[in-house]
Amino acid sequence: MKELRDHIECINDLLARYGVRFGLYKNGEFKEQLFPFDPIPRIIPKAEFERLERGLIQRVKALNCFLQDIYSEKRIVADGVIPESFVFSSSGFLPECDGIHPVHGIYSHISGIDLVEGKDGEWYILEDNLRIPSGASYLLIARNICRRASPGTFSNNAIADNRDYAKMLKEMMDYVNTGGINVILTPGRYNAAFFEHSYLAEKTYSILAVPSDLYVENDVLYYKDYSERPKRVGAVYRRISDEYMDPMVFNPESVIGVPGIMSVYKAGNVALINAPGNGIGDDKGIYYFVPKMIEYYLNEKPVLKNAPTYLPYFEKDRKYVLDNLERLVIKDVAEAGGYGVIFGKDLEGERLEEMRQLIQRESRRFIAQEVIDFKDLEIVEGGGTVERKADLRAFVLYGKEVKVWKSGLTRFSRNPDSFVVNSSQGGGFKDTWVLSQ
Repeated sequence: MKELRDHIECINDLLARYGVRFGLYKNGEFKEQLFPFDPIPRIIPKAEFERLERGLIQRVKALNCFLQDIYSEKRIVADGVIPESFVFSSSGFLPECDGIHPVHGIYSHISGIDLVEGKDGEWYILEDNLRIPSGASYLLIARNICRRASPGTFSNNAIADNRDYAKMLKEMMDYVNTGGINVILTPGRYNAAFFEHSYLAEKTYSILAVPSDLYVENDVLYYKDYSERPKRVGAVYRRISDEYMDPMVFNPESVIGVPGIMSVYKAGNVALINAPGNGIGDDKGIYYFVPKMIEYYLNEKPVLKNAPTYLPYFEKDRKYVLDNLERLVIKDVAEAGGYGVIFGKDLEGERLEEMRQLIQRESRRFIAQEVIDFKDLEIVEGGGTVERKADLRAFVLYGKEVKVWKSGLTRFSRNPDSFVVNSSQGGGFKDTWVLSQ
């Protein structure tokens, strides 16, 4: 461990050289910044991870059942488990995807589930990311560099090997492939996670393609390589948001989509990873209902808990939120990346009253949660160590089986007064060591 701390500058220099950066659009400009790595890992004991694994598999299965149901029979709505108006008013629900059945019925092939460990020792799910969760590649390359910096650290400790992520990803892509090559579709160099797109393409032996490399003919998707020879595409791990995927179906002004790709998908001639329309599953308002989904679809009790959450959409919850706004955290259900998160304790006077009125007017737009006093982890700073808030993004892959990667992206806040750990908000990341014995 000491060797890793001694090599912190060298490790971060190598990460920067390899292109491990996070891109941000700010004030209309694209800027790249280093995603700072801290060498002190989060350590999760084997038995503890096994419990997390059970809970994460259960949760992803239930969410997949929900997505399958909500784009077909809608039984969960008919049975009154989730209000109809709540589901169909979500910006994440895409009517264009209604009635489309993806290969093997899998919607969320790659789920990024964000958790925090409370100081009470309990793990709480903060949110589900079922559209384009990112971050696995940062861990892969960081662990690789750390192995080179301190090989003894990994040979002398019972740490689960995380180098199997690319193998897991390729197996899943091959499983849903409809016949053809695997493609990772990137919007291009100026996307925030372009490094990850190119890295995973290399590690899974997939083609890294930009939209202009793909075209549709007779409901079949083709890739045109440098020799102009078309190759049929069977699976697309798309890193482009739903609304830009196909200008013939969604945003007609999109220049980063593939015209006609949705018709290929609807015909069952290509697998899209993750499925368009998954945004309804990671709507922060729908999050409130996931424990009920687990009971409804799986007839099981949830293994992992949601953070204590209130839905202003319901009158009883709305009254509680308005009466206790000063001590709650308010989240805009459609925002991501740490944006749209407001702590009631930071609001005073007019701003507090304005927030109350906004919640009353637009109750569907927000959820409120108790502020969880989650665990601080040590990070290296100024030659010593300090403690900062940290969460964990677990990666769950759904192919022939549902598997949890024995690793995870631990993100931490570099601001001592902040609970927000997202990279887009200036946070850093750590490796996550899952002990193998």
